This record gives sequence, C-alpha cells and structure tokens, in this order.
Amino acid sequence: MLFVLCAHFIVAIIAPILFARWGRAAFYVLAAVPAASFVWLLVQYQNVYSDTAPSPTVDIPWIPVLDLNLTFRMDQLSWLMSLLVLGVGALVLAYCARYFKTDDAGLGGFGAQLLAFAGVMFGLVTADNLILLFVFWELTTVLSYLLIGYARTRIAARRAALQALIVTTFGGLAMLVGLIMVGESAGTYSISAVLAKAPELLSMDGTAQVLLDIGIALILVGAVTKSALLPFHFWLPGAMAAPTPVSAYLHAAAMVKAGIYLIARLAPGFAQTEYWQAMIVVLGLGTMLLGGWRALRQYDLKLILAYGTVSQLGFLTLVVGLGGQEAAMAGMAMVLAHGLFKAALFLVVGIIDHQSGTRDIRELSGVFKSAPMLGVVALIGVASMAGLPPLAGFIAKEGIFQAFIASANHGPAGPVIGWTVLVGIVLGSVLTFAYSARFMWGGFAPKAKGMATVFKPVGWLFLAAPALLSLLTVAYGFFSQLVESWVKPYSDQFPAYDPHGMHLLLWHGFTPALGLSALVVTAGTALFLLRNKVEVFQGKIPATVDFERGYRQSIVVLDRVAIWVTGRTQRGSLFFYLAVILSTSIASVLAVLFLTDQHWSHDLYFVDPGSPFQLIAGAVIVIGAIAAARASKRFMAVLMVSVTGYGIALIFALQGAPDLALTQMLVETIILVAFVLAMRSLPASLLERTAGSHKAARLIIGIAFGATMVVVAIVAMGSRIHVPVSLDMPIMAYEGGGGLNVVNVTLVDIRAWDTFGEISVLAIAATGVASLIFVRGRGQRLPRAETVATGSVGKLQAASFEPTVEIAKRFAAAPGNPWLVAGRTLAPERRSIIIEVVARLVFHSIIVISIYLLLAGHNATGGGFAGGLVAGLALTIRYLAGGRFELAEATRISAGTLLGLGLTIAALTGLAPLFLGGDVFQSAIIAFELPIFGHVKFVTSTLFDIGVYLVVVGLVVDVLRSLGSEIDKHEEDGMDGVALIQDDEPLEVAK
Repeated sequence: MLFVLCAHFIVAIIAPILFARWGRAAFYVLAAVPAASFVWLLVQYQNVYSDTAPSPTVDIPWIPVLDLNLTFRMDQLSWLMSLLVLGVGALVLAYCARYFKTDDAGLGGFGAQLLAFAGVMFGLVTADNLILLFVFWELTTVLSYLLIGYARTRIAARRAALQALIVTTFGGLAMLVGLIMVGESAGTYSISAVLAKAPELLSMDGTAQVLLDIGIALILVGAVTKSALLPFHFWLPGAMAAPTPVSAYLHAAAMVKAGIYLIARLAPGFAQTEYWQAMIVVLGLGTMLLGGWRALRQYDLKLILAYGTVSQLGFLTLVVGLGGQEAAMAGMAMVLAHGLFKAALFLVVGIIDHQSGTRDIRELSGVFKSAPMLGVVALIGVASMAGLPPLAGFIAKEGIFQAFIASANHGPAGPVIGWTVLVGIVLGSVLTFAYSARFMWGGFAPKAKGMATVFKPVGWLFLAAPALLSLLTVAYGFFSQLVESWVKPYSDQFPAYDPHGMHLLLWHGFTPALGLSALVVTAGTALFLLRNKVEVFQGKIPATVDFERGYRQSIVVLDRVAIWVTGRTQRGSLFFYLAVILSTSIASVLAVLFLTDQHWSHDLYFVDPGSPFQLIAGAVIVIGAIAAARASKRFMAVLMVSVTGYGIALIFALQGAPDLALTQMLVETIILVAFVLAMRSLPASLLERTAGSHKAARLIIGIAFGATMVVVAIVAMGSRIHVPVSLDMPIMAYEGGGGLNVVNVTLVDIRAWDTFGEISVLAIAATGVASLIFVRGRGQRLPRAETVATGSVGKLQAASFEPTVEIAKRFAAAPGNPWLVAGRTLAPERRSIIIEVVARLVFHSIIVISIYLLLAGHNATGGGFAGGLVAGLALTIRYLAGGRFELAEATRISAGTLLGLGLTIAALTGLAPLFLGGDVFQSAIIAFELPIFGHVKFVTSTLFDIGVYLVVVGLVVDVLRSLGSEIDKHEEDGMDGVALIQDDEPLEVAK
C-alpha cells in the first residue's frame, strides 16, 4: 500500500518534467500509475477476502505520543472503494491525453494534481487512523481547489474553487472535532479498534454518551459537506466550472464518494447513535428530491449531471447509512454502479463539448446520427442511471427497493417512517428517470427540422475511456453475483431485516420491487413527456430558500465585519499596535501570576556576585535603549539599538556562553548593515519621533512590560520541581552527537528538526525580502564588472566636486591588475582607498575563519550559523569596497541557488539515515586515520551544518542584493545611469 501511495506522489512530482518533454502524451505515463496499482489491487483479492488471514495492514509509528501512526488497512470496504479510485482514475488520466490540446497551458501542474488526488483518495480509503484519515481528507480539499480552479483566468472557475474550498473546509474542521471526541471516548485513534469498541461505547451513559453522539454527528457534518448534501449541495454544481475530466473523477468516482465512504465505514458501529438516523434520513432524502427536481430545469448537459449527482449522493447516503444488511449490500452495489455510469456520462459530455463547442441542449441536435458510437455509449450510461435492465443501475436499484421494503416491514424505525422513506425514494427515482431521459434527448436527439449540430468525428482513443466504463456497466448486470461476493463480507456486519435474505440478481421474479421499478419507468416517462409543462410549473414556484444565496450573503457579512474590525484595529499606528499587544501581555501574565499559587524564587540578587562586570553591560544596554528612544536621526537610533544588542552579547560572554555571544554579535552586525543599507531610501530625520500626547503612556507601558518579564523570570526560576535537563546535555552531546560543543550538537543533532524548520523559515524570509524590495527575478544573474565602463558608477556632476575628484583619480589609477575587479567601475569620488585596502587584507582571512567556525563548531565555539554569518560579513566588506558589481563578481552563484542547495543538503542529511535503517536526522560517528592529520573523528551532522552555512550565506547575499545592489541601481537610474561597454569583446581588467 505504501508503494502505491509513494508511486502516485513521486510521479506527480516529476509530472511537469514529463509534460515539458512529451506534451499531452505524458497523461498516458501518469495513467499507467493508477492502472498498475489497479492490477496490484486485483492481485490482493485473495489476501483481502481470506476467511483465515487478517486484512493486509501496514503500521509505521509516526507520532506515538499523539497516537498518530501511518496505519493503512486493506479490508473489503477499502478494496471496493479502491476499485473506483484507481480504475476510474487511470481511465480519466488517459482520457485527458485527447481532451486537452497540445498547447494548453498548465498541463504539467494539472496532471500532477490529478494524479496526486488519486493517491490521496487511495490513502483516504485505506487509512486506519482517524487523524491520518483527516490528513488525507483535507488534502483532497486542497487538491480539488486547485483542480476546480484550473482555468485561472476565468472568474467563475476561481469563485467556484474558493466556494468548494470554504464549504468543505468548514465541514472538515467540524469533522476533526468529532474525530477527536470519538478517539478520546474510545481511548484509541485506530479506526478498526474504534469500530471494535463500538458496542462498549454505545453502552455508556451520561455525559460520555452525549459526547460520543455529538462527535459522530460532527463527523457526519464533514461527510455531508464533502458529499454535497443539503444544505451544502450548491458547491457541486458550481464546481462544474472545472475541466470535464475533473468532474468525471472528483464529482463522480472519487471526492464526493469520500463522504459516502466515511458513512459506510462508521455505519456498522454507530448507525444507532442518537442523531445518526435523523441526519441520514432527512438530509439524504431531501437532497435526493431537491437534486432531481433541479436537474429537470437545466439546459447545460454538465449541470444536468451535476444536479443528478447531488440527487444520487443523497440517495447513496440514505441507503448506505440505513444500517441494515440488505441496505448495505444494495448501497455498496449502487456506489460501484454510480461510479461507472456517472463517470462515463461526464466523459461523454466532455467529448460533446470538445467536438461541437457547446453543452447547451437547446443548441445540440442530431448528435446521435453524427456520432452513433458515442450515442450508444451514452445510452448505456443513461439507461443504467435510470435503472433499466439489464444494467448495473437496475441491479442496484432493485436491491435498494427490496431492502427498504424489508426495513419498512421489519426494521427498527417502524412502518410509518419506513414506508414514508420508501415513498420518497420512489419519487426520487422517478425524477432520476426523467432527468436521465432529458439528458439523452437533449444531448443526442434531433430537435427542430433541419437543425443539425456540426460535430467533428470522435477518435477511438478519445472514446475509449467512456466506452470501457459503459462496457463494465453492462458486464456488471450479467455478472452481478460476482459483485455480490465482493460486497457481502461488508454487509454481513449489519443485522438482517429480510427473513428471505437478499441477493443481487438480474431477475428476482414478479416481486414488489419489480412493481416499483415499473412504476418508476412509467411515471418517469410521463414526467419527461410533459417536460414543457413541468418547466412552466417550476417557474411558478417561488424560491423561498436558496442555500447558495445564503452562503454568498454570509460571505458578504463576513467581509463587512472583517472590514469593520480591520478599520478599528489596523489604524496604521505603531504605538496603537504595540500598546494593545504589550498591555494584553502584561494583563494576562500578571493575572495568572497573582491569581494563582506560584512559587517565588527566594535566592535573588541585583548583581551576580560571580560576574560584577554585568553591571557595566547592563548600564550600556540601558543607556543604549534610552538613547535610541530619544534619538532624532534614524542612523543614531539604529546604532543605539545595536549597542543594546552588543551589550546583551557581552552578558552572554560573561555568563560563560561564548556560542551565544558570538552569534548575538554577528547577528547584530548583519542587522546593523541591513538597516544602514535600507535607510538610504528613508528620510534621515525622525522629527516627530517624540512628539504627541502618548509619551507618558509609552513610558508606563515600556517600564511595566520590562518589570513583568522580570517577575516572570523570577517565578519561572522558583517553579522548578525537577533537576534541569541541561545537566545531562554535555554527556548526551558527546556520547550521542559526538561533539563537545553542547549548543552546536543540540542544533544539528538533538533538535535537528527544529533547526531544519528554522532554516526553512530563513529561506522563506529571504524570498519575501527579495520579492518585496525591487528584485524581480532572484535567479537572474547580476551584471558583471567587465560590461561596465571605468568610473561610471555613481559619478557626481557638480562642478564644486572637481578638486576632490582630481585628487581621487590619482588614487584610483592602478597600473596592474587590481584584486577588487569591480573597484574600477566606481567613480573616483565614490571610492575609498582605506576600505579597499582593508577589504584586500581581510577578505580571505575572514572566509577562512568562517570555514574554521563551520568545521570546528562541533567541538569548539562556532557552527554553520556563525560561520555563515562571518562569510556574509566578508561579502559585505567586499560590497562596501567595490559596489554592486563587486558583489556580482564575489557571488557567482545566486542567492536562490545557495538557499536551495543548503536546504537540499540539510534535507538529504535527514533522509539518508532512513535508507540505512536509522531514523530521520540520526547522526553517525566515523573515525579514521589520515596522513599528517592523524586520527580524525567525523560526525555526519556536520553535513547538516554545511547546509545551514549555505542557507545563511544565501540569506545575507539576498539582503545585500535587495537592500544594497537594487537601491544602488535605483539611485544610479536617478542620475545618468551606468555607462555600458558596447564593444563585442569584454574589457580586460588589466587594461
């Protein structure tokens, strides 16, 4: 099962590459994945249906503390649903190769998403953990949003995708609460274990029983929204804005069946809970009748099928959720039949739209004559949907009539409810027959005399998928006992209501069920023949309740409330934001501290007697903070803030934390550089910095927040009840991580997951900086120095600068090949001989130091983060000495490449141990002898540290490009720009 899942996801990842190489033919490659998985599924039949062996199960511990394991179980129900998911999925993907044009945009992403959806659905129906099921459930929501919104330029597609996302996410969140309530009630999140405990859970009383009933009801809310039942049915017709293959798969055989599957999964154990029957009967029957009624007034073939699908989903919910053995057998038989005929009909509509350019039944005429094979395929699907023999739909519907007759006579609900529901099902079936006839007549029959739709010939490859589905529909009718053998093990979990038993047969004899079928055909035919009068009647009925309008009005109200709240909270005032945040923090923390029993530390002192120099550092921090608050210049304010940071670094050093001190100092320096570079685009003065009537409030809030943090620290120190874990960390670091530097080993080994998340955030932050500040394409190479004329960058034009310029030119002339290759591009008045000399002296040394910190960090002060910051400072010095073209010469590899390479190395370091039988991010200690160097102990977590190093360097390069080079470029554009060399040959620097 894991192999099937991984195959879908891996091929989905490389799908864009396949489409770039083979175009739309790549759909055949994608179709091979679910097709091969379908073959594997058939091979598993003996294992799944074995009377002696347990169901095939895969169980991989993931988060044991949360009882969340990667547990997959292939029982009979999962096998049945997988037939639809994989079989129909393979046919739809193959159909896409002829549905789409070669030059259609976005096929790679579309194919990847559709294949991934097939994998996610397979994971959903085989998951044996409630939380894992929810993960796959929400993945279907996200992927359906992307697939429905494939036509990004069409507002209808975007609106429909967002509507489906909001509705199904709402249901998913409600379902999550229900899953947690049921899991906690059962004491396990294993689905099979929860169902095994169902009798025990149903025997509870009091609050525990109420919580269980509410939990099951919330799960049903999730199923109702996913399967488009009342009052959430409206998202499904709207989703017809998706390409037809998406409708054929998601809305006939996969996504909407997820809710039906969940109901079928829980019904054996929880069909007798408090709210189950009421929700299933009312929503299922109401949806069946409403969907069928609405289908009769549609003119779009796809919308006829959409509302018909809504009706059929209500029908399936009602049957599968009834809780009897006969209904379970007939319900699962109808699930399979519906997946076959509805997917085939959606694909037929796609062909009609593709070959004629319309789906409007008022414009279609004589299509059966133009495409007889297509008409035959459609006729088989329509006949099965209408419940005509000898097809799959007839077998399943006969079984459903028989099941509900038995339930009305012998079921626990009683005859009144039982016969009422049966009458409703018959009425819904009449509507189904009528809209089936409307579909066939509207899509294929000749209309007005002389009216004929221009219809291009249909290739056999295009017709193959719906034709095969229709062929299976016919085979189902003649081999229904085979289907019964598939369904019976599942249905045997329910109590039987029919004393004579029930079987899926083409001919039962003259039975009440056959009489109801004849009644449905007769009434449905009459309803179709009177279609014009029915449409007039429908037009006269006022729309008293429109759930879609209610949804849209709710969204409008939500938008207005959001605007009102935003207008009163997002005022653009930094003081207001900070005042609210800090005041809330002060009030909430102090309320907890003083209203509860806390342990206050009694070992307090103002100055650490072991480190009296902290008083000096503290005074520096206080002076820096006050000066920053009082500064009237931006540069002075930033400089004073940096003074406070350096003061904190000094405190770290005095407390014996050299790694923290080094990192704090380096970070403070990089931040100072970034601020100084950015401030070139801002006014120099802060004239109104201290003005206003809030000075006292600022002072009070600032002092109060600082005092609150002091109190929190005192209480935290006094609340310790166990020995600090840090006492064992040196031993853990050396024995487990192979290093003496506790801080570095913690970062790259003990909590490598946290560090990987942090460098991922760094990469995202760098991307944000690059996209917000001028850089249009991070991957584009910066202009090289050889393309720029000497002395053209930043040239000043004012005559008053001439004496200074003449002096500078004497220093700028270099008879040989200067090491700073781009220094010559700067105008002489922009160059600094001191900075250039310093850069030439220290650049290489700083780079060597950064590499030393990287490699020595496992046992001494340093590490990848500190080493990367030092390398970034070296690049900063080179940029300051030679300008943006010098930065281009120094960083031949783009920032994006560095970030991606660093993340890739870190990720591969984490994954590699899995292939060697270890855990993710597990380190190995390798000892060996080298000539000259002697004994060497290498820890593989150093490779992870190299990834961190590259990410940090990439971040600094991104900052220098965004806040340095790009601002330089904009300043130069405001002058006369840069003189580019027009010669074909690049300039030799030596010249």
